[in-house]
Amino acid sequence: MPNKHIDFKQQLKESGYKLTSQRQAILDLLIEHEGEHLSSEDIFSMLKDKHPDIGLATVYRTLMLLDRLELVYKIDLDDGCSRYEFNRHVDEHRHHHLICTKCGSVSEVEGDLLESLEEQIYEKKHFIVKDHRVKFYGICEKCSAESSES
Repeated sequence: MPNKHIDFKQQLKESGYKLTSQRQAILDLLIEHEGEHLSSEDIFSMLKDKHPDIGLATVYRTLMLLDRLELVYKIDLDDGCSRYEFNRHVDEHRHHHLICTKCGSVSEVEGDLLESLEEQIYEKKHFIVKDHRVKFYGICEKCSAESSES
């Protein structure tokens, strides 16, 4: 975990920003909950007791900054609420999300499912795909099991 902090501090410095205690607290929380999809409100709620000096506006501004610096992913799950997660691999493609239309749970599919498609695009159009975002909508295992029990 320390390497992530050093990289973050260096990236902020190179971009002309300071590492404030609020920014550090938000980053620490995102690293601690790596792989989760937290909203601004989730982050604020989780931090407010331990860091009463952090306001919701600070969380919003910090997340916008972290997104701009590509240190977090901003994820739109089509429910009107942006979610964020720590960007583990800045230079790699994002992972894909499985979204349950019944309970709203979100899980991840690791690995690049579209690698061969990207190669075909390059071969046919000489277009280099740098990133893509894929969301699969359906019924999760838990909801599927509950439906079959009824």
